[in-house]
Amino acid sequence: MQVNLTAAIAFAATLGLAGPGLAQQSPIVVELYTSQGCAACPPADELLNQMAQHEEILPLALHVDYWDYIGWADTFGQTQFSERQKSYARRMGRKSVYTPQMVIGGVHDVQGNAAMQVMGLLAEHRMNPIGAGRVSVRIAERAGGGVTITAQSTGVLDYATDVQLVRFLDRATVEIESGENAGREITYRNIVTDWNVLGTWDGAQAFSYTVTDALPDGTGLAVVVQEQGLGPVLGAARYP
Repeated sequence: MQVNLTAAIAFAATLGLAGPGLAQQSPIVVELYTSQGCAACPPADELLNQMAQHEEILPLALHVDYWDYIGWADTFGQTQFSERQKSYARRMGRKSVYTPQMVIGGVHDVQGNAAMQVMGLLAEHRMNPIGAGRVSVRIAERAGGGVTITAQSTGVLDYATDVQLVRFLDRATVEIESGENAGREITYRNIVTDWNVLGTWDGAQAFSYTVTDALPDGTGLAVVVQEQGLGPVLGAARYP
């Protein structure tokens, strides 16, 4: 199955027509659960690569490890990401997990290579942003290195949130030598390497956190504010 490039281009054009009244305060967070050992995943990986070109979207590739046994161990796979996906499945009432899966805004899941459905959900989130602009997130450079993360809300939030720090590789190309994708060379974007909770936040006061270490070349970080229990994403930002 090939990525529907026509749909991707049409969606990009739609983003370009957004006026000031429709502009996103935060990018739409898209989590792609993928695996180098999954034959159905490359089209979804390519679709995520296209999303990475748009500031209105924060696409994050989380490589799972539960397909490693079929012949190729994913070089980016982590049990932590497999468990996060399973937690989403439990919250959404699903009996199993699958790849490729995209979770959009923390609330909708869709087959990651179903380009038209993915584009439809992105358009829906763009027109009706989750949190209705109540949460803003900012990442600013610090003198001497590192960044300062701040989150602000228009008032106390209805539910406690997790403020999460996500670190990722900008891109990497992998030659897959065995398994279902044997012989393929695939380029991946926004490959998550760490996903950690910085703290719990209720919005009553501004949240602030300082990252002191320098960001290595070819990497980035993002902040995702999400209702506890893997609920809706209320705000996000990326750096750089």
